[in-house]
Amino acid sequence: MSAPHILAHEKKDTVAVVVVEGLKAGTDMLGVITHDNSDFRVTAKHDIPIGHKVALVDIKKGDTIWKYGQDIGLAKADIAKGEHAHVHNIKTKRW
Repeated sequence: MSAPHILAHEKKDTVAVVVVEGLKAGTDMLGVITHDNSDFRVTAKHDIPIGHKVALVDIKKGDTIWKYGQDIGLAKADIAKGEHAHVHNIKTKRW
């Protein structure tokens, strides 16, 4: 297997983290779920910086965002599969 573009931790994660520099819209990203080393594919809909998240499924406004197998917040807007997921469309539930 070639080096992955994105990493998720658990199968239930709805976002994964970009682990390569210069990820461009249209890239057929190779993803790996670190818990079981399984792989998957998602096409990037935007350029996404390294360290930022990408949606693995269609997420509706108000849905819980899952990363590391944990609830990390909620969607402030609809986020389509393959879209950049960051502070512009995700917020913490803490405040």
